[in-house]
Order: sequence, then structure tokens, then C-alpha cells
Amino acid sequence: MTLDSMKPVSGPETVPGYAHIAFSVGSREGVDELTARLRNDGYEVTSGPRFTGDGYYESVVLDGEGNRIEITV
Repeated sequence: MTLDSMKPVSGPETVPGYAHIAFSVGSREGVDELTARLRNDGYEVTSGPRFTGDGYYESVVLDGEGNRIEITV
């Protein structure tokens, strides 16, 4: 991803390159269950599970290196 106005700073909304990777788990229950499992395993859940403004049901979890992993229906 590129953005002419982006400067090299750290933070979840200003990441150069890939913004995140997403995995579809097939159902809202699947999103809830996997999110809970990852949280219990010590991964940081940064949002959700929730409905986004455009109607998607998702959560976002950080992997061990701080990369954003989106779990969606």
C-alpha cells in the first residue's frame, strides 16, 4: 500500500507495506471462538469481535511481531 503523505512513524494506522492479512473462518461464532482462543493464549486483541461500519463482522489480533491479523466471517 502506498500513500504520498505517509511518513515513517510507528502505529497501527500508519504502517508501510501490508496493512494486515485476513482470514475468513466462515461464521460469527468462528470469529468469536478463535478470538477468545488467541486472547487466552496471550495474543493482543486490538479490536472486536465487532461489526464494522461497512457491515463486516471481524476482530483484529496482533501476532508475535505486531502484525495485524484480521479474523472475519
